[in-house]
Amino acid sequence: MNPTAIHMEYIFLIAAFNAIFFAVLLFQKIPKALHDRILISWLIYSGLYTGIYGLTYNVLFTRYPLLSAAFVSLLLLHGPFLFLYISALVREKYRLNVKDLFHFIPFILFNIYLLAVSLFPEISRNIRLDHVETIHEPPFLFKFFLTITALSGPVYFLFSIRLFKILDINIFNNFSYSENINLEWLRKLVYSFGSIWTLLMTVAAIHHVFHIFSWIFCTHGISLSLSVFIILIGYYGLRQREIFASDTREDFVTDHKINKYSGSGLKEHDAKRYIKILESFMEKEKPYLDPEINLPRLAERLNMPSHYLSQVINEHFGSNFFEFINRYRVEEIKRRIDDPAYKNLTILGIAFESGFNSKSAFNRVFKNTTGLTPSEYKRSLYG
Repeated sequence: MNPTAIHMEYIFLIAAFNAIFFAVLLFQKIPKALHDRILISWLIYSGLYTGIYGLTYNVLFTRYPLLSAAFVSLLLLHGPFLFLYISALVREKYRLNVKDLFHFIPFILFNIYLLAVSLFPEISRNIRLDHVETIHEPPFLFKFFLTITALSGPVYFLFSIRLFKILDINIFNNFSYSENINLEWLRKLVYSFGSIWTLLMTVAAIHHVFHIFSWIFCTHGISLSLSVFIILIGYYGLRQREIFASDTREDFVTDHKINKYSGSGLKEHDAKRYIKILESFMEKEKPYLDPEINLPRLAERLNMPSHYLSQVINEHFGSNFFEFINRYRVEEIKRRIDDPAYKNLTILGIAFESGFNSKSAFNRVFKNTTGLTPSEYKRSLYG
């Protein structure tokens, strides 16, 4: 074994150790949400995958062609794990069900095929990933499953992007803030790794069709990128809290509940009553000063069903919950900036006292609401 191979082996084993290490840390987390349990399974699988690859890659693809094909089929599991992990984070009260098993069907069928062809040497001898010791065309079904494997990553990244859009809708309909719940870290990982994965799979496809590059070059690139991705997922996932965890008796109004409120039982006279109650409460109690106010919490304080409160805000005030609460915060800031009692505070200090919990969110919301930055607005008052 040459020195470069030894170094690569160490890299994969270190990555495997880190994946298992983060899985152990997550296992000790109390309480554990569903997304934590999915991530633990994903980390253990990835750690074993990377460790086995690091120990066997120098012989796996040349001496054990069918086993190496089965090993490659394991790549079909990363997309489903990613999809289920994000689903558990972005969907309220998400539970695994029988339908989720369909995500694993391609992996199962690929291995059933490999098991079946192992009984027919005249077919199985043409199944190789390194294009050595055969001049025959690989079987059609084998090429089909390799194509499915190559496409699996990009397809699931597109699914993930769709889930992020659902999350954005749910955040704006339920929260007055987005920091630490918008999964910005995971979005960046998915976007960057999605591009890298697609590039590597393209290189692998070029290799398989035109015999350019070596197969080890392709598998090293895929395994290394997977190692980095899963370690980062483990590091950030360890600190990721449940987004739709509610300590109230009301529910969040999430994507499957906000289809233009079709079938809503809210009567017009009740809606008018709720509007008056809401406006009076916002004026007197100022719940927007709570940086973590959300729809269920406000609904509970109003003794009002969450979905009715959401409907009133959307249909009467023409905004979502995020915009509704932050408009009050901006008005509070504008009032305090012009109040001598707050002259000892900076604009950012006033923003924090008015319910904002981050400088970036404050600047963005203030500019979107007033058309001016906070400093521009203050200059407009005093010249």
